[in-house]
Amino acid sequence: MGVNKNQPHVFVLPEDDANYQLATGFRLSLDWSVLGRIRVLPVAGGWLRVLERFLSDLVVDMERYPDRFTVLLIDFDGDAGRLNTAKNRIPDNLTERVFILGAWSEPEELKKAGLGSYEAIGSAMAQDCRDGTGTTWDHELLRHNAGELARLRERVRSILF
Repeated sequence: MGVNKNQPHVFVLPEDDANYQLATGFRLSLDWSVLGRIRVLPVAGGWLRVLERFLSDLVVDMERYPDRFTVLLIDFDGDAGRLNTAKNRIPDNLTERVFILGAWSEPEELKKAGLGSYEAIGSAMAQDCRDGTGTTWDHELLRHNAGELARLRERVRSILF
């Protein structure tokens, strides 16, 4: 299903299959009436490839469509500097519409921590966003996303919820 490029919408660019499944769980838990406002893109194949694909494939259209928001879904691999490294690659004119989120280590650790399947975790993340709660997002492997999540909720909540 495509999105209406002239209406507010969200693209999600996942690093790997686990992140793709998280995003799919998030998307599938949304009300059917907003499913056309979010698109999960094919897996990029690594966090650096997420940035490369964003820059090569998405920037031009983001500049063309001011109602497009993009979530870069990456593994942080325990690297405290990864968010800043990634943010520094985002063009200045797009920083308010690009969000970088992901597990502190990798999504596999979320499953090992007992949060459920990837799709169930993604669904729980959506529930938190819908309800304004932090049940899942406050988990130790996700709480580092607090700043980006606050920005995302402020800009995207009305589009998806």
